[in-house]
Amino acid sequence: TASVLTNGKVLVTGGSNGSSLLNSAELYDPSTGIWTTTGSMNNARILHTASVLTNGNVLVTGGYNGSSILNSAELYDPTTEIWITTGSMNDIRGSHTASILTNGKVLVAGGGNGSAALNGAELYDPSAGTWTTTGSMNNARSLHTASILINGNVLVAGLGNTAELYDLSTGTWTMTGN
Repeated sequence: TASVLTNGKVLVTGGSNGSSLLNSAELYDPSTGIWTTTGSMNNARILHTASVLTNGNVLVTGGYNGSSILNSAELYDPTTEIWITTGSMNDIRGSHTASILTNGKVLVAGGGNGSAALNGAELYDPSAGTWTTTGSMNNARSLHTASILINGNVLVAGLGNTAELYDLSTGTWTMTGN
């Protein structure tokens, strides 16, 4: 995954080198065109998400470590270049979405658990480092997209020709045009 940090640099995390999965992270500086290594994640991961929080730290969630789907999460601090673990998600998931909501929380939705696509969703509270379950999507989704709308709600589409909206104020999902 690649995330643009508040300082303009791009953090690239995990992935595969073709023969093994990576826990490494690198920074790209667009002003110089130079790549540098930074602190390594605690877990090797692919199919994970990386989200820049309102405080500038980066939240990495879930994914696959080569033997199992993960529910773990970790935080990268760009000022110290150190990763620390934070609360684990309630469900294992990879190929999910993570959206920074207008209230600063992170909505993680769908994904797969290794045997099926998921319809579950949960919220990460950066101030507490904890996860809570929120309303489930109407359809299970993996490898889908999520977009924050101007009103703060989240539009999710994919794994089929359907789409649905997450209402930030109620924590519920409703189907929308397909």
